[in-house]
Amino acid sequence: MIYLQITLKIASANRAAAAGIYDKYKATFLNTIASAISKALLVRVEDVQVLHGFDNAQNASAYLQSELFTSDVVGGLQPLLDAAPDVRIYQAA
Repeated sequence: MIYLQITLKIASANRAAAAGIYDKYKATFLNTIASAISKALLVRVEDVQVLHGFDNAQNASAYLQSELFTSDVVGGLQPLLDAAPDVRIYQAA
């Protein structure tokens, strides 16, 4: 399993709007992105993380270049971000 972790600095006042974007595009992600297996929203005091599951690293990287990610997700989140997202790809042992 490959995980794409995106950590977002979002003020508490904007987190409901960010969760709305997550909800809006979750099904589209799971139904249209190659090898997408899962997507989870993790809310912590210091940040918000979105954890995406894939069956290979190439498709995780390709998602970052997709129109769904670059236009829809990033476009919706951009006004809510306090800093640039931290994007990491991991392979489960």
